[in-house]
Amino acid sequence: MISVLIAEDMHLVRGAMVALLSMESDIKVIGDTGHGDEVVPSCVQLRPDVALIDIGLPGTDGLTATAELRHRLPECAPVILTGLATPAALCRALDVGARGFVVKDTPADQLAGYVRRVAAGEQVVDPELAVAALHAKRNPLTARELEVLGAAAEGAPVGEIADRLCLSGGTVRNYLARILTKVGARTRVEAVKIARQAGWLWSDDPAELGVIRYR
Repeated sequence: MISVLIAEDMHLVRGAMVALLSMESDIKVIGDTGHGDEVVPSCVQLRPDVALIDIGLPGTDGLTATAELRHRLPECAPVILTGLATPAALCRALDVGARGFVVKDTPADQLAGYVRRVAAGEQVVDPELAVAALHAKRNPLTARELEVLGAAAEGAPVGEIADRLCLSGGTVRNYLARILTKVGARTRVEAVKIARQAGWLWSDDPAELGVIRYR
């Protein structure tokens, strides 16, 4: 019997998933939650084989919860759920250790099949999204440029970015100029938007994950 925990903040969606998976003879839903802060504690307590986790949970977002879950309970296989997937979200999910990435409108029998495959040690990804990810534009920014752009995304002025990264103000300006050229932006705000949409720069704000989910 494959034990499953479902973390989804939309009550109707969560209820439907619980009901549908409970109809499978070899799958048992042993817990569910609608808040990100409860994902890891619930999994540690219940120890499910598979955890289906919404990417945009309130509180601790789904990706952060997945990363912590992989550290605290590596035998549990997390699968990220999303309403409307993007290649950027897929790449981020795989980076934090998700064993699967599935859209919420996946047919019930197919979702059950994904659960079985993940429980068996496979990695599952929505086929169409996997193809899209292969054709996604590569990140042109270096790690240092991403640090500078990330600081700029927080609204930090040049002087503060320089102090934070132990750089001179002139060096920070040079980095920002190169970043604008590389991503094809005219302003820092536009560069941040392009980098986030492409998945090169990821926001720590759960509200930004909601943009991916409902876009």
